Amino acid sequence: MRSSKFCLHPAGDTPSSCRLFDAIVSHCVPVIVSSRIELPFEDEIDYSEFSLFFSVEEVLRPDYLLNQLRQIPKKKWVEMWSKLKNVSRYYDFQHPPRKGDAVNMIWRQVRHRLPAVNLAIHRNRRLKIPDWWG
Repeated sequence: MRSSKFCLHPAGDTPSSCRLFDAIVSHCVPVIVSSRIELPFEDEIDYSEFSLFFSVEEVLRPDYLLNQLRQIPKKKWVEMWSKLKNVSRYYDFQHPPRKGDAVNMIWRQVRHRLPAVNLAIHRNRRLKIPDWWG
């Protein structure tokens, strides 16, 4: 991967996979093939700065993807690669965990989602109608 300019990341059966983490840590510009994908840390990281996105329908057209990748100017690729290098630490698992690594980012995501989870729990308790006839 380290010698590749682009790394293909086709849609899979899970929202995210280690392929994406491996590509980012290897400084290989991810080529994400999915019409809908849930990306890790997306509320904090703008993937459009260092990744390319194609729908499944686009990629199924003969030679479409290859032609698109060949048309990317070197300057654009270097910009993406540079931004990729800046965010790669967020996808690297360290032992012991370090500030700004993947473990730290996962805990930040949990912390960000916790208020919404608590709100849903509280609303569910408030809106629940007891079964008086049961």
